[in-house]
Amino acid sequence: MLETQHIAANPETSSGQRNFISQKVNDFPPSGIRKFFDLTASMKEVISLGIGEPDFVTPWHIREAATYSLEKGYTMYTSNSGLLELRQELARYLELHYGVSYNPESEILITVGTSEGLDLTMRAILNPGEEIIIPDPHYVAYPADIILAGGVPIFVPVSEENNFAIKASDIEPRITKQTKAILIGYPANPTGAVIFKSELNNIARLAEKYDLLVISDEIYARLIYSVEHTCFSSLLGMKERTILIGGFSKSYAMTGWRIGYVAASRQFIQPMTKIHQYTMLCCPTMAQMAAIEALKRGESEVERMVQEYDRRRRVMLKRLNEIGLPCFESKGAFYAFPSIKTTGMTSEEFAERLLKEEKVAVVPGSAFGQCGEGFVRCCYATSLANIEEALERMGRFVRRKAP
Repeated sequence: MLETQHIAANPETSSGQRNFISQKVNDFPPSGIRKFFDLTASMKEVISLGIGEPDFVTPWHIREAATYSLEKGYTMYTSNSGLLELRQELARYLELHYGVSYNPESEILITVGTSEGLDLTMRAILNPGEEIIIPDPHYVAYPADIILAGGVPIFVPVSEENNFAIKASDIEPRITKQTKAILIGYPANPTGAVIFKSELNNIARLAEKYDLLVISDEIYARLIYSVEHTCFSSLLGMKERTILIGGFSKSYAMTGWRIGYVAASRQFIQPMTKIHQYTMLCCPTMAQMAAIEALKRGESEVERMVQEYDRRRRVMLKRLNEIGLPCFESKGAFYAFPSIKTTGMTSEEFAERLLKEEKVAVVPGSAFGQCGEGFVRCCYATSLANIEEALERMGRFVRRKAP
């Protein structure tokens, strides 16, 4: 007689129905950035210092290149790796600006923004339970991407006293047998911090000492002020240990085009391309054509936008300090990260009340990790007039809330 096979009861939700949602997904919160973006979208007359998106329109000649590609009928799939011409232009760009050489045929992958690049990286290198060291505060996607790939994020607190720059001496005590890589993003989101070459070299020596990878998110590399950017893979002995992630969204004002890249040795690009084949397949052809134009003839616009961001940066930092929200001098990206501790409010409370009472949107620092508490992120990728009016409103708000 056949035995009856018993199946264990499925876990149920409070409504009595089976829970079909992955526990992994349930366990981490939605993006705190998007929460305030949605709140802002539902209100009138709000000045947003919240979303990290250039207020510049993509330069016309770049848009025209995409339009022309459509008119010529370039609407088919490209190679999974992306158009070879685009990869060749990127290889020239990285050599010109940072002195690091990549083979465009085997060491560059075109991705759907840096977001896909980060996701592909984690899924390609992580086994269950392996650890990635990241700074805290950090870009909101870092821990989520690690967790979704089965890894474990290990947080290294960075502080205002050190200008929010991660230090090798703080990383080393957190390295274990399970550590696979160190993930750094600089200039940093949300703080605007940079890491100087001397400290990057210290991190490089750690990677060698413990046989680790370094994942370097350099999406803001061109948005840097009064200092020089050092590409991590250009450091001595680091190209083979570095997965370099970059894109066009910030420096070329191309956020909606969703075009990025990963540059790394072939041993990393091959497995990433394999995942890319089964998920995205390839980036939109017209976006790739626009990116080619950006690399060939977009340098003057990049320089113009950087000069304008720097002007806004100086105004914002000066006014934040004047109204009683102390702020270290951020030297990259387009963010200021002032302290709101003198107000006695949490960062979430500060952001919600500022939005409600003065119609100014900022992002609470707690959205970027535990060490972001006590700060808010203010983005100066908006007009100088908007920045000045927003800071006037913030000044009124701070004066009312002063103990």
